[in-house]
Amino acid sequence: MELESLKKPKWLNKKLEYSSMREMGLLLRSLNLHTVCEGAKCPNMGECFRNRTATFMILGDVCTRNCKFCAITKGKPSVVDDNEPKHLAEAALKLNLKHVVITSVTRDDLKDGGASQFAKCIIEVRKVLPKSSIEVLIPDFKANPEALNIVIKSRPEIVNHNVETVPSLYKAVRPMANYKQSLDVLKYIKESDNKIYTKSGIMVGLGEKEDEVLQLFDDLVAIKCDMLTIGQYLPPSYDHASLKEYVSPEVFEKYKQIALKKGFKYVASGPYVRSSYNALEGIKELREKK
Repeated sequence: MELESLKKPKWLNKKLEYSSMREMGLLLRSLNLHTVCEGAKCPNMGECFRNRTATFMILGDVCTRNCKFCAITKGKPSVVDDNEPKHLAEAALKLNLKHVVITSVTRDDLKDGGASQFAKCIIEVRKVLPKSSIEVLIPDFKANPEALNIVIKSRPEIVNHNVETVPSLYKAVRPMANYKQSLDVLKYIKESDNKIYTKSGIMVGLGEKEDEVLQLFDDLVAIKCDMLTIGQYLPPSYDHASLKEYVSPEVFEKYKQIALKKGFKYVASGPYVRSSYNALEGIKELREKK
C-alpha cells in the first residue's frame, strides 16, 4: 500500500509546539546554526525545543547525497564555517545542556568528510561544558580510517552511525550508501576505542520483513554495537520513499525485547523514536548499568 491509501493510526497524533519552535529558532539563527530537527522535519521538534534540547547539525544544511527518506536539501553545499564550533558551544552553554548531540549533512566534497569539524566542535563544547556528555551522529566518511580516527581521538562518549534500513532496501532508500560499509564504520570505532559507546538506528515501515530486521540486529550485535533506536518512517513528502506500513506499538515493543535479548545494552523503540530523541536518557541508563 502507498501513503495515500494508509489511514494514520491513533497512536501517531503528536502536535507540533510552535511557540517553543520559534524561540529556539531565534537562538539558532542568531548564531548561524542549524539543527537536524528542522532540516529533517522531525515530529518531536516542538517537544525537544520546549525541553531546551536540540541535535545540532554542522557543515551547513545541504547534503551531497540523495537518500530517499530524508527531507534535508540535496545539492552543492556551502563553504565550511570556521566559527561554527564556537557558536555551537555558545548555544550549548546557553541551553545548559547535560548531553550535547552533534550531527551533520554528508559532505563527500570534503577530503575528511567533515571529521575535523566534528572534532573542533567537541573540543569547543568541552571547554564550556566539561561535565556534559557528547554524542556525535556521523555520516559514513566512506569508511575512511583517517577521518574516523579524527573523531575517535576527540573522545565523544557516544558515536552514532545509522544503518537506517535493511540491506534489501538500500538501492531504493539509500542509493549512495552501502550497508556493509556502515557496519564497517561502527566496527572500526569499537575496535579502535572500546570505551566509546557505539549506536545505530533504523526506520521501519518501508517494506522490510521481520526476519530482515532480526538479521540486522544480529549484524549489529556481532560488531558489538551498544545502542539501538527503532522508529516509524514518516515520509516528508510524496516525492520521498513510499510508506508501506504503520508499525504498531506492540511490534515496536516486541522488537525492543528481542534486541535486548540479543545483546544490545540500550534500546529505544517506538513510533516517534528517532536516533537522537531522548538521547540523554540513553547515556544515563548505560552509566547506571556499569
